Amino acid sequence: MTSTAQTRGLISIGDVSHADRKTAADGNGLRSAAIEDAAVQASMQPWIGMECYQLSRGRWLAHMDSLDLGSQQVVRERQDAAVQKLGITPTNLCTISYCTPDPAFRFSEHSAEDAGTIFFMPENTAFDLYVPAGTQTAYISFSEEEFIRGAQALSPKAWDRPPRKVVQFSTTRKNDLSLALDLWLRSANAAVMRGESVDPGVLRSIILQTSLRTASATTQDDAKPLSRAARSRALRTCRMARSYVEARFAEHKVPTIVDICVSIGVCERTLQYAFHEYVGMSPLAYLRLCRLNRARSALRAADAKSTTVTRIAMQFGFLHLGRFAGEYKQVFEETPTATLARCA
Repeated sequence: MTSTAQTRGLISIGDVSHADRKTAADGNGLRSAAIEDAAVQASMQPWIGMECYQLSRGRWLAHMDSLDLGSQQVVRERQDAAVQKLGITPTNLCTISYCTPDPAFRFSEHSAEDAGTIFFMPENTAFDLYVPAGTQTAYISFSEEEFIRGAQALSPKAWDRPPRKVVQFSTTRKNDLSLALDLWLRSANAAVMRGESVDPGVLRSIILQTSLRTASATTQDDAKPLSRAARSRALRTCRMARSYVEARFAEHKVPTIVDICVSIGVCERTLQYAFHEYVGMSPLAYLRLCRLNRARSALRAADAKSTTVTRIAMQFGFLHLGRFAGEYKQVFEETPTATLARCA
């Protein structure tokens, strides 16, 4: 039972109970809380059974932001007092996590002194964390089956044998993941404030792709000139990728690099080389331009009285509206608002 003092420490965006997880689709899976009691910190993460213990002085234990998308959860915590977390992940739930570098931080037998450190924790794994006061941590939880399938598609050698315990590795994309996580939380919050919703399917897809690319980030070899036969294979690869992308758009879904790799049976490195030969850019840059073009078509076909730029941007996976507007203008030399207005 939560005490009155504990309840006062909770501040909920959307005023949603922990049990009401089905409301994530309309933004109500977003929560923010200033926490006084360790038991509350544990109870706000019901998808992972854990116990929390406060280990240093302080009335306020932590501040937590979380986004529950049903099959995925995004959690960011700032510890105002030191805490220990003990628990075990359930079947088919894995996490990718990171923290601000701190030599005192401990994740089971691992530390986090390296600025590029991230952790992967698989299903059915016992964990024991010590998080010092002042440390910020974050994690994203996934269906392990879905995550491993995507990781093996992007980087078959690295993920051929999925880890069965907590593993620590260094990535060149940790900062990208941190910025993206902040964007996901801010975008969901902004949508709630506007009385709109972020499509949970689109958001889950973006979160999965970003996390997979972070976990599979390796130093790429410099591309070597391709033979004629290799160039032909690259062309076939990119045409298959293009066909898949078009099919996903026709289904009103936003394709990702992970989707493409799984669909056509190539790893991310092969796709990188192929697209540099095909259009002189990375597959990620090409896919982003495809989404911009689709958004432009949707704006041109829309009724300005019944739709908004925000809605169309979200539809094609653009969560940062300012960045979307800037990239749109850079490519098409007019703002998305101007495109919509011209077609009114």
